[in-house]
Amino acid sequence: MKEHVPITMKDIAQALGVSVATVSRALNDSPRISAERKEAIKAYAREHNFAPNMLAESLRHSRTHPVHIIGVIMPQINHFYFSSILSGIEEEASAHGYQLMVAQSGELYEREVRICQSFYKSKVCGIIVSQAKDTTRYGHFQQLMDNGVPLVFFDRICTGVDSSRVVVDDYMGALTAVNHLIDTGCRRIAFYSSPMKMEITKNRYNGYLDALRRHGISVDERYIRLCDNRTDAELITPELLRMPDRPDGFFAVNDDTAIGILYTAKRMGLHVPDDVSICGFTNGERAIACDPMLTTVEQRGKVVGEEAANILIGKVEGFIPMEKVEKRVVRTRLIVRGTTR
Repeated sequence: MKEHVPITMKDIAQALGVSVATVSRALNDSPRISAERKEAIKAYAREHNFAPNMLAESLRHSRTHPVHIIGVIMPQINHFYFSSILSGIEEEASAHGYQLMVAQSGELYEREVRICQSFYKSKVCGIIVSQAKDTTRYGHFQQLMDNGVPLVFFDRICTGVDSSRVVVDDYMGALTAVNHLIDTGCRRIAFYSSPMKMEITKNRYNGYLDALRRHGISVDERYIRLCDNRTDAELITPELLRMPDRPDGFFAVNDDTAIGILYTAKRMGLHVPDDVSICGFTNGERAIACDPMLTTVEQRGKVVGEEAANILIGKVEGFIPMEKVEKRVVRTRLIVRGTTR
């Protein structure tokens, strides 16, 4: 991305020994900056071909009505949770006169980088994003922030940059779910997780561990598997269910994985929940389309989307300072159905 953006506000700030906020104010003729400093910053910006995000700046400092466009990057749009978040973003954005430009990364880092470049060229006023599983480098996000483009992360937050975010209480959701499994008689509980590099996985894993420890149940590493989709669940689960001390409960990182466990257990002649209990995490439409219906943690995706859009619009319109890192947590709740006792 650097080859497309010669210099950033952060670069100017470092070169002149001032803050990014001072650079932003100077470039926008803020009366809080002296005329001498303002001219020095503007001269440096001109000399180094600085190209600000003009749409974002015009929205923050104008009451005219240009096209208000928010960029949204999702790992996959056809997933119930992400589509419900998109619905929340769209409703909140529409209520404030904004339109969306939506793209999906397909869980690929390189595609995510290209989308960020495209959104920057399109002069979106800000970006709402859930990072791809494949992302381990964060320069493309930092470049956007250095150029004054507000970012708000949701669900899969980026720990590599200090940006606003909206998350669900993954830890408490997992803790509550596993507590429920234990309270209903389970003692050998398996955990199917996403990659541990993601914060949501770490938080759900810690909730799982703490629930076991609080009940004096030792952690058995054989029951902990990297598995976050139905296809893999149907491949992995038979091995666990054939163990002499097979799991009597499963906690899955999402509903699709939990449903894969459910159908595998049924194919193997086990009764759910009498022989094995299963709990998911999402509460999507598929949770009530399976038999028995799935006990799961509700993530309230629409609320997540509304909160993310609210933060971004607040930053664009000046109600929330650009430099403020806004962190909001949406509470989960356990929906008990037929796959647990």
